[in-house]
Amino acid sequence: MTQAPTLQDLPRLYALVPCAGIGERAGVSGPKQYAVLAGRTLVAHTLTALAQVKRLTQTLVVLSPQDREFETHAAGFTGWVARAGGATRAQTVANGLIELASRGARAGDWVLVHDAARCLVRAEWIDALIDACIADEVGGLLAVPLADTLKAERDGRCVSTIDRHAKWQAQTPQMFRWQTLRDALAAAAYVTDEASAVEALGLAPRLVPCSMENFKITWPQDFALAERLLRTRP
Repeated sequence: MTQAPTLQDLPRLYALVPCAGIGERAGVSGPKQYAVLAGRTLVAHTLTALAQVKRLTQTLVVLSPQDREFETHAAGFTGWVARAGGATRAQTVANGLIELASRGARAGDWVLVHDAARCLVRAEWIDALIDACIADEVGGLLAVPLADTLKAERDGRCVSTIDRHAKWQAQTPQMFRWQTLRDALAAAAYVTDEASAVEALGLAPRLVPCSMENFKITWPQDFALAERLLRTRP
């Protein structure tokens, strides 16, 4: 007779927040994750949302080895911190996976990688991702179907229109098993998100619809929009 799995046998869920970037495009002095919106830093908003997801075993923030500011800008954070960031986002995430393993993460555990600069994320969106992917063989990501017409550009002018059918805008968190993500990043030459590395293994991550509010603060004008959205939330 097969025994039912115990709580110790069930896969655990970890959040991994790469936070080693310098935010060159954001137009702010210093790393953009430490810019203040609605009275708190971007990363503080992000970590507060993750803390509200009860199924997460722990959250790991991966910082640049030279970062000496995080504790000042994320007061009250009780998760794990590793100053192990790499030269690229992919390397920072890969180093974070090693750190999770050193703290007890197993090959079959889930890792939810989330951008520090997606500070408008909501706990209910993360829970929806978990619900959609927890029994999936591959995993998946939050995303939004593209609504706008897409243009290809050359020298500041449109040169063609790109078919937007069946195209989505990737967001985070992106949720994959520790071993899958480790293998994918080890094999990837260059990727801008975890899902593209997993796709390169021949796997098809699940797309989980989310809100356009879950955008990544990238450009100077993004700060004003995020500020308005944060201040009008209940």
